[in-house]
Amino acid sequence: MIGYVMVGTNDLPRAVAFYDALFKEIGAARFMETERFVAWASSPNQAGFCATVPADGNAATVGNGVMVALAVKETAQVDALHRRALELGASNEGDPGPRGEGFYAGYFRDLDGNKLNFFCMT
Repeated sequence: MIGYVMVGTNDLPRAVAFYDALFKEIGAARFMETERFVAWASSPNQAGFCATVPADGNAATVGNGVMVALAVKETAQVDALHRRALELGASNEGDPGPRGEGFYAGYFRDLDGNKLNFFCMT
C-alpha cells in the first residue's frame, strides 16, 4: 500500500550522506534525485524512502507522533542497522529488542530528529 515515505531535512547533503551509508547496509540505493530531494529503494517495485528540503521554503520540523518503520528480515539486521544508525550520528530512541509477541525493533532519530525504526516479525 505504501509507495514511499518522505522526511524533511534542513541539510540535504548531510541527510544524504547519512542515508547513503545506512541504506547501503540493506542493499538500498538512490533511484531518484534532484537538488531538493533524494529517494532510495531496494528495487524499483518496492516502497521508497525520501529525504527532502520542504517545498514551502520553511524549515523542516519533526512531526509529533510520526515514525517511519523499515522492515528487515531478521533480528540480527535490526541490531546491526540500529547500531550503524547510531555510529552515523543518530540518537537512540529505544534499544533493539522484542516489543510484544512476534515483533522485534530498534528505534532511533536521524540527524534532523525524524523518528525511525528497523523491525522484523519473529
